Amino acid sequence: MMPAAELYPVNNPIGDFIRSIFPAHVALLLNGLLALLSLMALVGSLGAVLIYLERKVSAHFQLRLGPMRVGPHGLLQPLADGIKAIFKEILKPEGADTFIFFLAPLLPVSAAFLILAIIPFDHHLQVADPAGGVLYVLGVSGLSIFGILLAGWASNNKYSLLGAMRSGAQMVSFEISLALLMLLIVMVSGSASLRDIVLSQQGTIFDWWIFKLPFLGILAFIMYLIASTAELNRTPFDIAEAESELTGGFATEYSGIGFAMFFLGEFVNMFVSASLITTFFLGGFHAPLFGLPVIDPLLNMIPGFIWFFAKAFFIIFIYMWFRWTFPRVRVDQLMYLEWRIMLPANLLLLMLAGLFVAQGWAG
Repeated sequence: MMPAAELYPVNNPIGDFIRSIFPAHVALLLNGLLALLSLMALVGSLGAVLIYLERKVSAHFQLRLGPMRVGPHGLLQPLADGIKAIFKEILKPEGADTFIFFLAPLLPVSAAFLILAIIPFDHHLQVADPAGGVLYVLGVSGLSIFGILLAGWASNNKYSLLGAMRSGAQMVSFEISLALLMLLIVMVSGSASLRDIVLSQQGTIFDWWIFKLPFLGILAFIMYLIASTAELNRTPFDIAEAESELTGGFATEYSGIGFAMFFLGEFVNMFVSASLITTFFLGGFHAPLFGLPVIDPLLNMIPGFIWFFAKAFFIIFIYMWFRWTFPRVRVDQLMYLEWRIMLPANLLLLMLAGLFVAQGWAG
């Protein structure tokens, strides 16, 4: 079989064009700037798209229409909300730590932005591919936890502090399960590079890690889905901002653009989480081939980034489905789920996957 690096070389027509007409150092700077602007455009557009989808999905689950007045079928409602947030007065509580209060909303969005930089959206659509990409993801994702903890502490409000403490305990706890599940994929794929993990799943749909490990892959996928839902602070694990208990949790004292940044960070991090699930379990940008000579060539004609976004948005729909289906769990139930069920199950799963690798059954 041709090596993965030769089968799918990393190149980009736009980057190659810039390198052909500018000196090397100028081309490097221009390509970096172009990649940065592309990620900024992706983050900004994702916020609007996902907020609109959340409203429409929840509306249809509840047999209603959702926003309909601003733009056709309510398409411009996120834009109207963004304009309102920008011009709304920013209030700071008396006694709050000014610098940290305004710094905190930037951290969750920054974490999502940094992780998106190493996501392989297609064969040639990846800003960077560090050899330790999984370690990078685990390190950078901690910025979201810091942002929430700092917001609760700096607000000088007991409800904000309680929400931040809940969120910190929840996110740190489930981070362990996520790390173990990522380690499982690193072990069976033989690499911590996200691009290599995707390329290890090339072939048919049965070469994706969700199916390639008999039963264990599906179990790992389900556990990752549960742990990532808790990591995102989404229902049924939204105890950090439980409105009926804590008013608004860690974001109680935020208004205007500060609250909008937390809101944007939540939705963009949801896409990041869905992208990681797509990368680890669903073949990344690979088409869902079935080994059928008639259908497979047609599926391969569709660009890889379209398959990637289709898979990621399917996972996002599942997140939204969870939110409008399950009731909120109690704090003690949430911790019991992680420390008494998820963590032992993940350790057992890791050992079984190690047995598969040792016997050569995962290749």
